[in-house]
Amino acid sequence: MELRHLRTFEAVARTLSMTGAARELHYAQSSVSDQVQALERELGVELVDRSQRRIRLTARGEVLASYTGRILGLLDEARTAVVRPAPELALGALETLSRHLLPGVLASYRARHPETRVRVSQSNRGELHGAVRRGELDLCLTFGTPPNVPPNVPLNVPPGIPPSTPPNAGPDAPGLRAETLAEEPLVVIVPPGHRLATRGRAALAELAAEPFLATQRGCGFREMYDTAFGSTSTDTSAATATATATTTAAFGPEPVAEVDSIDTLGACVAAGMGCALLPLLAVRHRADRGEVTVVEVGDAELRTAITMTWLERSPANPALTGFQDAIRRQLSTRPSDLLAP
Repeated sequence: MELRHLRTFEAVARTLSMTGAARELHYAQSSVSDQVQALERELGVELVDRSQRRIRLTARGEVLASYTGRILGLLDEARTAVVRPAPELALGALETLSRHLLPGVLASYRARHPETRVRVSQSNRGELHGAVRRGELDLCLTFGTPPNVPPNVPLNVPPGIPPSTPPNAGPDAPGLRAETLAEEPLVVIVPPGHRLATRGRAALAELAAEPFLATQRGCGFREMYDTAFGSTSTDTSAATATATATTTAAFGPEPVAEVDSIDTLGACVAAGMGCALLPLLAVRHRADRGEVTVVEVGDAELRTAITMTWLERSPANPALTGFQDAIRRQLSTRPSDLLAP
């Protein structure tokens, strides 16, 4: 099928008018009619019913019309990808992933794609997913459950922390695709002189009795804390239970302080204010410097997912697929290197 015939038929199918299609395409009306007839001869079917005063598509014409928009759209995307003068890639990530995961991945990616200009933004999980949905970001990296999974549907995600539904999840988030890239352990950090520092391991109930610092409610890191310690909370005045078909979530013990920055939270633990539950990726650099001590949870396997989210039908962007390949390759083959500070 000739491309010009498909473009002409698409205009006729959309306007249901030979005259309107001719005006839009700057053709003579006879040329539009000839091109539609040429397409009908090639396919061996009648696409347009001309028996009435106003033309209508036949059943076969309706079928072809359902494809032409997608075909022409893909051609336009291919043209944009080929003639784009300088590839660009807009990435978003949580602060922790941006600081401790992205540098190594971006260095590897740039070695393979030196012509691509990369822009990196930091925000919270809900804002990052919204930016991807609006097309402001090509891809984002977050912790936790993918944003496009309907509520109450069991997920194939790491065990330990039950799957929960982020604010932007469910049927109101069409078009988003997500992939779990890796599993990250959740650990407790304590000041170096803490009584648990030399043990390196403690039960969840014992840890829950310690003073904890956390981020504010609504943050993904606070969700990890509340989910892990919700079942151990004895402060019924502060705890709220929300039952679903897959999990029961509750608030953990009230923290002694709430801070917005993970870096500040780690510094407060190092200063002796209390303990914190965080992904190992976020605290490993402080532990290696001796500022805090990592305590593993001995009676529970607590993990969270590192999730990559992008638009299902984003504009053609070879830079995006190249980055996806780079981060998958590095997380699958060199996880110990990537997770090091």
